Amino acid sequence: MPTGHDLRQGFLDYFHQHGHTIVPSSSLIPQADPTLLFTNAGMVQFKGVFLGEEQREYARAASSQKCLRAGGKHNDLENVGYTGRHHTFFEMLGNFSFGDYFKEEAIHFGWEYLTAVLQLPKDRLWATVYQEDDEAYGLWEKMGVPSSRIMRCGEKDNFWQMAETGPCGPCSEIHYDQGAGVAGDAVPNGAGDRVMEIWNLVFMQYHRDDHGALHPLPKPSIDTGMGLERLAAVVQGKTTNYDSDLFRPIIRAIEELAHRPYGTSEDKDRAMRVIADHLRAISFMIADGSCRRMRAGATCCDAFCAALDATGGCSVSRVPSSTSSPMLSLRK
Repeated sequence: MPTGHDLRQGFLDYFHQHGHTIVPSSSLIPQADPTLLFTNAGMVQFKGVFLGEEQREYARAASSQKCLRAGGKHNDLENVGYTGRHHTFFEMLGNFSFGDYFKEEAIHFGWEYLTAVLQLPKDRLWATVYQEDDEAYGLWEKMGVPSSRIMRCGEKDNFWQMAETGPCGPCSEIHYDQGAGVAGDAVPNGAGDRVMEIWNLVFMQYHRDDHGALHPLPKPSIDTGMGLERLAAVVQGKTTNYDSDLFRPIIRAIEELAHRPYGTSEDKDRAMRVIADHLRAISFMIADGSCRRMRAGATCCDAFCAALDATGGCSVSRVPSSTSSPMLSLRK
């Protein structure tokens, strides 16, 4: 069975074989971008390219980007522990086109990778499109997806932008139905974890300015993002990311320290999931040097911990030493 590492490498290998340059993940702390506190998507390091302000030596790229969503426009913090699919820190697998290919190729790559390479069952997959995007709808039909499994959605679900301003555009998402044994609605964008988004294909066409107005980008481009943790759970036959190989070692360590088994109490299981998630987030932030990078007199770790404390789920205590590294404790 493929591990999370296998899936990450396999994704990058697939797109490298299709002419994409593999670009290393950028830092969790965006460079020279005052609109973001944390890197929240794979496209952040390519923002200048999408806007036509920066040139790269390649027109196709792929990456596995470290992301953190704990505030701002994309904020998953309050869902952590309550669902099996949301995290503060996660890895986003993405392929990008800067004026090279557009909707048809992006949809083809996505469908081929999931159904031919990973061999996910086609009858478990849904496609959503922006309500006015007849072209994307037709392309999914061309791929063989029945109209009964293609859903038109509004701007809330199928128009994506990284922040309140910046590159944006309509998107098409691929969702996976985990089956009737998982609680939730049997259609995309419903309640629960049953039908789970696994890949978002964004058709970057616009730049939204400070007044909310949309302006066409110099070149229509592609920005896709798929959470490695969700993909690992699906491929490994798990109905929650926390049962995948990316999380189980952390959960086991928490079980040993807490002298309490996971899977016996929903309240305590939720607490363990929160701790596992936050440990990953803080660890990667420290590894990226975020506790040494100051913004408005505080480190980014401070900002993350303040966001945690604001949810009422965790409190923050400090190690009694000269270090500024935070420790998390569960508030009962």
